[in-house]
Amino acid sequence: MRLFPSTGKSLVVAIAASVVSLSALAQNWPDGTVTVVVPWPPGGPSDIAARPVAKGLTEGLGKTFVIDNRAGGGGNIGSAAVARANPDGKTILITSSAPIVINPSLYKKMAFDPAKDLAPVTNLLRVPLVLVAHPSVPAKSLKELMAHIQSKKGNFSFASSGSGTPQHLTGELFNSVAKLNMVHVPYKGSAPAISDVLGGHIPIMFDSTIAIMPHIKSGKVKPIAISSAKRSPLLPDVPTFAEAGLPAIESYAWYGMFAPAKTPKNVIAKINAETIKVMKAPEFQKVLADTGSDFVGDTPENFGKFVTAEAAKWGKVVKDSGATVD
Repeated sequence: MRLFPSTGKSLVVAIAASVVSLSALAQNWPDGTVTVVVPWPPGGPSDIAARPVAKGLTEGLGKTFVIDNRAGGGGNIGSAAVARANPDGKTILITSSAPIVINPSLYKKMAFDPAKDLAPVTNLLRVPLVLVAHPSVPAKSLKELMAHIQSKKGNFSFASSGSGTPQHLTGELFNSVAKLNMVHVPYKGSAPAISDVLGGHIPIMFDSTIAIMPHIKSGKVKPIAISSAKRSPLLPDVPTFAEAGLPAIESYAWYGMFAPAKTPKNVIAKINAETIKVMKAPEFQKVLADTGSDFVGDTPENFGKFVTAEAAKWGKVVKDSGATVD
């Protein structure tokens, strides 16, 4: 008695072979050098997450994890390269949130769809933003600053590290929620924006605790409010926006890990598990402490839900502000 026709047997064998192959891929990962693409210039905030993770994975797994900085297009170029890469666990993306949850609303055309072409692995860092002002600005609190901005009747600017960045859109969110009329001045990165704020050429800006803390400590800028849900241990005397009367402003510059979308789930699970181990180790815990970030390692599923919510949130801010880069 024949249980299966010959074609049926072939299909069963093929499926079984595929299952064994995927299982072996996960068990053997990584079986060679892994490229960690960072779609930003070397030395930027994304590197602060990527380099200790790559180092920890290299040491823990005995394989080489190489950082590949592929900057350009607001993070789109490097991110698209990962989206097109073989889904074998040998190419990973570590990036800030911009190309994942902001750029799809900001750019009219993109070479990839983050929601379809990339698979979330885990969040790595979630860093609050600080609203800072040049010492010459006559305001010590958020309420005083808003009154000062309103008195300028549209003749007031804020700097950011670039159009479409969390820093820019948090400024636009502040503009909208507080019913202000500030003019956005974009720069090519945090450094030149901070430089003009330090020089008094631009009165205020939002930036991550990573970038702005040295200048707060030196007294060259004064912190007004922080965008996290609770006060930062780095700035215990600086109120949150919620404490200052604007609970709608909660914002973070976050940095996450992604893989090509068709990477097998068991491979994603192994990458996630090994990365979480690195994040719990002392070296990465120091990174969290130094940047004022909470531990945000999570499952791929939960990180995916977070990414979806962030895309909806920032898509609305982009629409409401009319921001574009095209």
